[in-house]
Amino acid sequence: MMGNEPISNRADDGGLSRRRVLLGTAGTALAGLAGCITRGEDSGLEGRITIDGSNTLLPNSALVAELFMWENNQVDIPVSGSGTGAGFQQFCRGETELQNASRAISDDEREQCEENNVDWLELEVVLDGLAVMKHPQNDWCDCLTVDQLNRMWERGSDVETWADLDDDNDGWPDEPISFYGRDAASGTYDYFTEQINGAVGNIRNDYSGSPDTNNIIRGVRGNQYAVGFGGAGYYYENEDDVDLIAIDNGDGCVIPTPETIEAQEYQPLSRPMFLYVRLDELERPEFREFMRFYLENTQETARDVGFYAVPDETIEDQREKLEDAIERYT
Repeated sequence: MMGNEPISNRADDGGLSRRRVLLGTAGTALAGLAGCITRGEDSGLEGRITIDGSNTLLPNSALVAELFMWENNQVDIPVSGSGTGAGFQQFCRGETELQNASRAISDDEREQCEENNVDWLELEVVLDGLAVMKHPQNDWCDCLTVDQLNRMWERGSDVETWADLDDDNDGWPDEPISFYGRDAASGTYDYFTEQINGAVGNIRNDYSGSPDTNNIIRGVRGNQYAVGFGGAGYYYENEDDVDLIAIDNGDGCVIPTPETIEAQEYQPLSRPMFLYVRLDELERPEFREFMRFYLENTQETARDVGFYAVPDETIEDQREKLEDAIERYT
């Protein structure tokens, strides 16, 4: 149950960030969040808006929803994180109004939405970076090239030990690598496999896949020879437990930081993340105002929960897209 003020106005408790508070409140979902907002302001707006999809984008949308509900306490906005792929299945059946997505909609999902007469608008709302993580006692591998990542992760990979990647004969240990990453329902999985291995779903078959990045963190911190990938924000919540491997895309070794991601220097694992909007719902005043509120606040909330802000010009473009859609649908 939330207290007498929104999370964004409270001091962190024992060093917990807003992202950790939000994730800890609900695990993989914040479906009960709406019922806990018992105070705040009654603006006259009322209704219910359901959000599902990307587990990675969940903390940002949850914080925006919490702030909006504080100012509009008769509007309920449950936020869940079933994964980008599973979320699109619901969204394209017309079961949810908003879809968090850590990748763009696929052709198959477009067809499903079309078959169900679900018209949508894509909004770019935050930037994210995918972190490649290692155990803190891994003192031999500080940086990997994109080619080395491909050799590690591609389907049919013959890389089994760290020594298999030791191109410079630096004495990397001849110890088996344990691989951890997101599962096939995740947009993070789609993005990583496409950028590193050239095609969505191209990945070695012996890695441990999970819908929850926290499980990846636990796997990596429990094995000195492990490696895993997931949203960079999760790394910054667990800096005492795991460490980063920098990525060399041809211009030197770069780690994901707010500066390198917002400047798009961390490549190829920086990405935009999206909010998909059911256009017919724009007829509802509470829905229109929530969408405007989302775009007004997402740059600040993104940084609050461990993401990275899209540029001002991108936000202005998204606002224009939204207002054009509101004009067409109201």
